[in-house]
Amino acid sequence: MDDDRFAGDIRQIPRDPAVFRAYYRAHFDIVQNYLARRVREPERVADLTADVFLAAIDGAPRYRPTRGTVRAWTYGIARNVLLADLRRTERERRAISRVAGRRLLTDDDIVRLEERIDAQTAIRRMLPAIDELTEGERAVLEFVAIEGLTVGEAAAALGISTVSARVRLHRARKRLHRHPPGLGDVTPHPIMEVPR
Repeated sequence: MDDDRFAGDIRQIPRDPAVFRAYYRAHFDIVQNYLARRVREPERVADLTADVFLAAIDGAPRYRPTRGTVRAWTYGIARNVLLADLRRTERERRAISRVAGRRLLTDDDIVRLEERIDAQTAIRRMLPAIDELTEGERAVLEFVAIEGLTVGEAAAALGISTVSARVRLHRARKRLHRHPPGLGDVTPHPIMEVPR
């Protein structure tokens, strides 16, 4: 296919649909054949062909006849579109290979995560009641019941005596016991256990 089939001014294709149609008809086969020789998937050839003509519309105002024929210019665009697609495909392949070596969750992992989520449900249901505690009571309760510190460690972390920490913890647990039903299984939860 030669340039004689396209007699229009290539620089007009973004503004004149008739010029674009003539350019498209004159160059469709050469673009699709060029891509079909290099790409195996028909869908990808079709997508890349469309990309070439979109790039031609964008690049048409910069076309200079002194630099070569419209046909050569079109081949240059097709080559650039194909190379960009190959680079993108290679980046995707590398990204997939990096992720492919990662361990996926097993059934046991999922069961453990579900158990952990379920274990935290009681605490989530208690949050409104915990918010009603004084700051001191809440701090001791969180350190002991949630973070797993001893009463002495919680007292040291808060800069108070162990006796004060025990009193605050006792008050916090007493208030939580009085909280209306709807908290679910509050009583058996470790938060409610008396410290040793």
